[in-house]
Amino acid sequence: MADILPFHHKHAPAPEREPDPLWREALGRSLRAAREERGSRLVDVAERAGISPQYLSEIERGRKEPSSEMIAAVTGALGVDLADLLVGIAGHVRRGRGTGPAVGRRPAGPVLLAA
Repeated sequence: MADILPFHHKHAPAPEREPDPLWREALGRSLRAAREERGSRLVDVAERAGISPQYLSEIERGRKEPSSEMIAAVTGALGVDLADLLVGIAGHVRRGRGTGPAVGRRPAGPVLLAA
């Protein structure tokens, strides 16, 4: 039989970086920025989207995880292209992390491969 060898991992302190934002927080910031950029009031956008102003406020503050239908209603009420909004959010998150796509990157720590 083979010997079992201990795995000694020299743990180097991870570089300090901001944690990735939650999707709902990034979405909320983008929706609020789009609304404010257009000079629209929260009440007016909520009415056009068919939702309550309180719910829209919670979405903008990242407190609620809206459905895809709800996101489409709000972007429609703002006159924002959904694809452009999503690309903008992805770019913001990527810039915040200081990284590009994960493809081809090496993992930061040990990896367990299952056979």
